[in-house]
Amino acid sequence: MKSDSIVIIPTYNEKENIENIIRAVFTLEKYFHILIIEDNSPDGTADIVRRMQQEFPDRLFMVERKGKLGLGTAYIAGFKWAIEHQYDYVFEMDADFSHAPDDLPRLYDKCANEGYDVAIGSRYVSGVNVVNWPMGRVLMSYFASKYVRFVTGLPIHDTTAGFKCYRRQVLETIELEKIKFKGYAFQIEMKFTAYQCGFQIAEVPVIFVNRELGTSKMNSSIFGEAFWGVMQLKWDSWFRKYPQKK
Repeated sequence: MKSDSIVIIPTYNEKENIENIIRAVFTLEKYFHILIIEDNSPDGTADIVRRMQQEFPDRLFMVERKGKLGLGTAYIAGFKWAIEHQYDYVFEMDADFSHAPDDLPRLYDKCANEGYDVAIGSRYVSGVNVVNWPMGRVLMSYFASKYVRFVTGLPIHDTTAGFKCYRRQVLETIELEKIKFKGYAFQIEMKFTAYQCGFQIAEVPVIFVNRELGTSKMNSSIFGEAFWGVMQLKWDSWFRKYPQKK
């Protein structure tokens, strides 16, 4: 059965979560496809996906890469695959249930029925909506978003969020080959570029829950890339001509 929507889930050592997250998406009333971008996990994540592909041959897909090449490059690979296969709505989602699958239809509705080009699952558009996060991470994430908003002028509260829906036109327009960041800053760069191209962005309030299984991929170097990357993004924007929404 065809779908107009595909959910891209990058994985590295997610054997504890991958089957449950796939089944959670596939039990939704809205019919989604899933694309796993698998970075050669040593824990056997890919084997689990391959087994599940036998159960869901028409809606579960996987791209296997040679190693851990970064979040940004994983999503770029997924975006190109989704464009090639003509999906109208393309989602970013983590494998660890920090992004609730039940919120996918709400993001879809913003783009498909309310006319927005990008829908962001936002932790900060209505207070601070996180569960079981260490206070240090809450403060770092919250003030990172404030810093990004201040430097870039983005009219977005959760500038670092990684739970999103894009209309295909956004991904076809923003020149994916020019997206340069691989880590945390990738999420900022995608929003900033979409905004500079004239696309309409909406925030949908969601609750982020800290992962219960597996190991977090966050580290201080990711935040360091974001801190300096934001200034570089703003500087480069003064000299770059962005393609515009048609």
